[in-house]
Amino acid sequence: MNKAFVKEQDHTEGRCPRCGSPGTVVFENTLRAHLTAEQLKNLTDSAFFCGQPRCPVVYFDLFDRVVEETAVSTPVYPKNPAAPLCYCFGLTCEDVEQDLAEGVVTRTRACVERAKTADARCGTAAPSGQSCVAEVQRYYMRRVSSGS
Repeated sequence: MNKAFVKEQDHTEGRCPRCGSPGTVVFENTLRAHLTAEQLKNLTDSAFFCGQPRCPVVYFDLFDRVVEETAVSTPVYPKNPAAPLCYCFGLTCEDVEQDLAEGVVTRTRACVERAKTADARCGTAAPSGQSCVAEVQRYYMRRVSSGS
């Protein structure tokens, strides 16, 4: 093919074409778990997850093609606060809030411990393809420091 008609990638770091945030690399098994075959055809193998809460984009590639949250079959945290923090074991923000209200971290701790086991399926269950542990801890600490 004549290279004059092929768009060269402007950069190798994946930045969301809508909000400009750096994306997290997602692998094909993650994309297959959350997108239809038709949606998969519209992204290259090098796809990224946009984790910015206010950005409607969930997945994008280096050619600025996007899949928005409304097109994904599962609710996506942090774009949708009702979505699970942990997709493998179902921990939600509401569960963390209940732990804080009760003064114990039973649900939160149990989820973090289970996420470290072979039962975790983060690569396919989570839209980001990443373990939930950091996100669960971040949410918990943010709520503790805000005086919840």
